[in-house]
Amino acid sequence: MPSGKVAGWAHGEEFLDEATLFADDGVLARARERGSELGATPVLPGAGALMRVLAASVRARSAVEIGTGSGVGSLYLLSGMHPDGVLTTIDPEVENQRAAREAFAEAGIRTPRVRTIAGRPRDVVGRLTDHAYDLVSFPAHAPHSLDLLEHARRLLRPGGVLVIPHALFHDRVPDPTARDATTQSVRALLRAVSEAEDLVAVLTGSGDGVLAAVLRP
Repeated sequence: MPSGKVAGWAHGEEFLDEATLFADDGVLARARERGSELGATPVLPGAGALMRVLAASVRARSAVEIGTGSGVGSLYLLSGMHPDGVLTTIDPEVENQRAAREAFAEAGIRTPRVRTIAGRPRDVVGRLTDHAYDLVSFPAHAPHSLDLLEHARRLLRPGGVLVIPHALFHDRVPDPTARDATTQSVRALLRAVSEAEDLVAVLTGSGDGVLAAVLRP
């Protein structure tokens, strides 16, 4: 890749100063540290900024996030959602949920705006209401990602947005020599989204890659 392109990518990643998003300018940095300690890889700033814009673009009042981690992606989504919007965030790890709630409290997020659920994602999303959400997000490397895609299409309202971070999976997806099971699974997910007639999709290089799609009205 030309050096100018690398510099441009880096400039884009730093375009939004995440320290300005909340009154406490260290909220996201601390949440990232907790994520590293828990082994929960947080979204990078460029990906988070895009997630924030997508949430704002539909003035999301109701959103579902699968894979809370330490709350970094959640905070980006909440900062873009409607001020009264409610985020339902799901993670099978109780420690992750605890770390995320700490981040929400530090950021001054009102308790009614976040519903944290600890449980197996496929089980939880199966109980959520059809066509009731403006935005659904899950990481590309999540287990059973193709099943989660089908749930996301069911949950989204017409015109709603699907947001899939980590879509390049540490730059392994475009590497033809990367043949491990997780990379292959991410490729299958990207292919399924691109071939879905009811989705208008784009793959960007922000952060670790973000796959975004709109459910056709």
